[in-house]
Amino acid sequence: MGDSRVTIKLTGDDALVLSHWLEKLQMTDLSHVVDDPAVWAPIHRIAGTLDKALPELFASGYDQQLEAARQRVRPEG
Repeated sequence: MGDSRVTIKLTGDDALVLSHWLEKLQMTDLSHVVDDPAVWAPIHRIAGTLDKALPELFASGYDQQLEAARQRVRPEG
């Protein structure tokens, strides 16, 4: 695969929810879940990209925006 690129498209809600989860993942000792050090580089890259793309992360009312996004993303049922 080398230097080929993969593009992932997310809704704003998906990106906000995923960004929050990735932040928690990076701040927690989950070496028993992420046991391959090679996995951390792409995790950090994705998290960094989301951080740059989501001004909501630094806005007042972030918690309310995150919870609203979670409600919209959760499957009905």
